[in-house]
Amino acid sequence: MPIYVYYCETCGARFERMQSFSDTSIPTCPNGHTTVRRMFSPPAIHFKGSGWYITDSRKNDNGKVNGKTKTESEPGKSAETASESAN
Repeated sequence: MPIYVYYCETCGARFERMQSFSDTSIPTCPNGHTTVRRMFSPPAIHFKGSGWYITDSRKNDNGKVNGKTKTESEPGKSAETASESAN
C-alpha cells in the first residue's frame, strides 16, 4: 500500500496516511480539520541488479578516460603543453 502525504490548508500541518489505490476517502487532519490536500512527493528509488563494478568507473588503470588519455580529454591543451606543465 502506498503512503500519501497530505497538507492541511487550515493549520498547515503535514501528515502521512497509508491508503490503498482504491480508497477514495480523504483523511482528516490530526488537529481535526477537514480541508486537506494530497501533495505530490518523489517515489522511493530502489537500485536492483548485481551491483557496481570497477569497469563501470570512468578512469582505467592506464590513465585513459573514456578511451582518451588525460591530455587528450582536456580541450585547448596540446600534449606538449600538458607535459611541460606536469614537469
